[in-house]
Amino acid sequence: MAIPPGINESDFTAALAEFENAVGKDWVFTRDEDTRLYRDAFSPVQNEPEEILVSAAVAPDNVEEVQAVVRTANRYGVPIYPISTGRNLGYGGSAPNLSGSVVLDLKRMNRVIEVDDKRHFAIVEPGVSYFDLYRYIQDRNLKVLIDCPDPGWGSVVGNSLDHGVGYTWGLYRDHFIAHSGMEVVLPNGEIMRTGMGALPGAESWGDYRYGFGPHVDGLFSQGGFGVVTKMGFHLMPEPEAYLKGIVTVPARQDIVDLTAMVNQLEHQGIIGMPNYNTPLAPHLATPEVSAMLSQPFAQAAQELERWAQGNELGYYSVELQFYGPRETVQSNWRYAQRLIGDIPGATFETLHELEWPIAADEAEGLHKVALGIPNLEIFRLGTRQSADTLGWDGEMWFAPIIPKNGEAVLEAQEVFTEAFREAGMPSFTHPASTPQTWMYRAFVFLMGFPVSKVDVAANQRQREMFTHLANLGAEHGWGEYRTPPIFQDLVMSHYSFNDHVLRRFSETLKDAVDPNGIISAGRGGIWPRHLRDRSA
Repeated sequence: MAIPPGINESDFTAALAEFENAVGKDWVFTRDEDTRLYRDAFSPVQNEPEEILVSAAVAPDNVEEVQAVVRTANRYGVPIYPISTGRNLGYGGSAPNLSGSVVLDLKRMNRVIEVDDKRHFAIVEPGVSYFDLYRYIQDRNLKVLIDCPDPGWGSVVGNSLDHGVGYTWGLYRDHFIAHSGMEVVLPNGEIMRTGMGALPGAESWGDYRYGFGPHVDGLFSQGGFGVVTKMGFHLMPEPEAYLKGIVTVPARQDIVDLTAMVNQLEHQGIIGMPNYNTPLAPHLATPEVSAMLSQPFAQAAQELERWAQGNELGYYSVELQFYGPRETVQSNWRYAQRLIGDIPGATFETLHELEWPIAADEAEGLHKVALGIPNLEIFRLGTRQSADTLGWDGEMWFAPIIPKNGEAVLEAQEVFTEAFREAGMPSFTHPASTPQTWMYRAFVFLMGFPVSKVDVAANQRQREMFTHLANLGAEHGWGEYRTPPIFQDLVMSHYSFNDHVLRRFSETLKDAVDPNGIISAGRGGIWPRHLRDRSA
C-alpha cells in the first residue's frame, strides 16, 4: 500500500482507522486489487513512473460521513480526491492529479432528492448517474427531458463539475450552466449551500442559481475547494415533437456562411444542437483520397474539393434539431431552409420526425441522447483502429476551444493538419474536419489521441504530439476547456494573461479555504502552497 506524499505511516494508519469508524470497514479500500480500479484506464503514462496511483479509497454514504472523512483528512493532512462515479474517460477517469491521494468515492450517494416537472428541475446527489435520473423520471411518468452526454453511466453532478456537455438545447447541454445551487462540504468539514439553498426555508433551490452576493459555485468546478454533495439542475420540459433535418453544401469555403446562418438559428432559440460533418468521411481512407491528403495542406484542400465536386458529393453537412409543438418544428425547418438556401448548391433532407412519448423501438438506430435517452452505444466506436495501428485500448481527448465561426474552422484545419504532417505523424485532422458543437457559444476542435496499455514508446509519441498541439493551439488563442491530469499544469499555464493572475488568484483562494491542501491537489493546475514547486 502506498503512503500519501508528506504523510508518515503512523498518521496514515490512524487516518484510515478514523475513515473506517466514519463509513464502516467495508467501505475503506486499501488492497491493491481494489485501489487499481481507481487508476486512469486511459492513462497515456500507464506502467511508467509518471503514472498517477492512489493509496486508498473511501466511500461514504451520506453528507455526515463525508464531513467526518474530510475532517480526518484535514487533521492529518491526507490528500483526498473526490469523484462522483469516476467515469471521466479520456480526461483522467477516477485518477487524481497527485499520486498517493485517497479517492473519496461518492458513488453510494445516489439519491434523487427531487424532480419537479412543473418548474422543471432536479436535485440530486453525486452518485446519481444519467441512467438513474432517467429511470426515476420514467418510473413516475414525469414530463421532463434530461440532457445527457455519451455515455450515460456518468454522474450528473460529476459531468457538470468538469464542464461536461450534452446534445439538446444550448441552455441545457452546457451542464454547469444548467446547474442551480449546490451543497458543499468545505475543507474544514463545514457544510455550505449556495444560491437559494443558502436561505433556510426557501423552496427555490432548483429555480434560481444565484441567490444573493458573490456567485461562488464556479470554484467547485474543475477545482479543489470542497466536496459537492448535492446539486440542482434545470431540466427541459418534454416537447411535443422532434424533427431532424440535414443540410449539405458543396464547397469548402461554404463553412463560413453555413456557420453564420446556423448560429443565427441557434442563438434565436430555433434549433437545438447542430451537428457538423462531412459527406467525404467514408472516402477519406481510400487510396485516391489518402494520396491527396498526404500533400501540403493548401494543395490537399484544393484537390479534395475538386474531387468532391467531380463525384457529386457535398463538402460539409450539418444536422439541425428542432424541438417543440409539431406545427412549430415544421415551420422552423422551413425557415431554416429559406435562410440557408441562399448558399448556392445547398440541399435539404428531412431525416427523422418523432412525437413524445417516444417508444423504445422508435429510438433504435437514432442518436438517443438527443432525445434525452442515456445509453452506452458510444462504445461501439471502440472497434475502430488508429491510423498508426496503435489500437484503441483507450484515448485521451485534446479539446481546444475555437471561435464559433467558419473562419476559425478553416484556420484550425490547416494549423493542426500541418502540425501532424511536419511531425511525420498520421493526422487526426484534414481539410474537411468539422468542430464539435456541444458548447452553446463556441466550437471544440476535438481530437482523440489513442493510448496503449503495452506500447510505452507509442504513448510517449502521443504525449509529445499532444503537448506540441496544446502549445500550438495556445499560440493561436485556442485553449483547452478540459484535459487529462498530466496536462492540466500545461493547460493552466496557457491562461497566462497578466503574469498568470488567474492561477495566482485561485492559489490565494486555495491557501485561504484549504490551507492544508487536502482536496484535489493540482486539479485544474491549482496546487496547494506546499506542493507548488512540483508543478513548476
